[in-house]
Amino acid sequence: MILLSFFVNMQLYLHTILSHDLFKTRTGQQLLKHAVFLSVCLPETVRDTFLVDPAVILIVVGVVMFFITFCGCIGALRENIRLLKTFSFSLTLVFLIHLAVAILGFFYSDQFARKAIVHYRDDLDLQNLMDYIQKEFKCCGWNSYTDWSWNLYFNCTRENPSTERCAVPYSCCTPVPGETVINTMCGFGVQTQKYLDANKSIYPVGCADRAVMWIETHLLLVGALTLGLALPQVCIKLQL
Repeated sequence: MILLSFFVNMQLYLHTILSHDLFKTRTGQQLLKHAVFLSVCLPETVRDTFLVDPAVILIVVGVVMFFITFCGCIGALRENIRLLKTFSFSLTLVFLIHLAVAILGFFYSDQFARKAIVHYRDDLDLQNLMDYIQKEFKCCGWNSYTDWSWNLYFNCTRENPSTERCAVPYSCCTPVPGETVINTMCGFGVQTQKYLDANKSIYPVGCADRAVMWIETHLLLVGALTLGLALPQVCIKLQL
């Protein structure tokens, strides 16, 4: 959630600070158009994954980007005080929302992660996103690889008839040198193994620990970028 908030903050700032060019408003329009298309095409079983649905996130970001850039661009071109005040207020509101999202993400990260794991197979976009995160951060699950037992297909209970029982997604597996074809069954039965045994074939560390390690390693960079993105918004607010 912290990385998502940072990404959204960066995108909104880049498109609002350059809003004197009418072309920039097209970014929000295109993003909104593709997001609506994704939302319509997704199966109805995904509707209860609202908070973790990438299409919903794209729709919200697209609407906000288009509204803010429209107010800033037209307000500057027409010297419309009302639109400029709306633009200024929107920047302040977005900044406060970012803070709220970061705080909520910190306190409710476990709930969001659990929901994402539970609905891993229900949404292809969510599945691809989680696979990307696990491969990039070299992690598996949220706290550990056994978290995948929350998922209906990977659940490790005896009553589970799935062929993926006690397995983990292939994105948890350590790459095999020289392998050209991805082995999607490399994580089968891993949840029944001890930590040291599982470490031979997958990344046993949870993504929560990996995220903390990444932030600690890049703490200065994260702080500098966050401050660099926040200060211009405050300066714009004071000037308007």
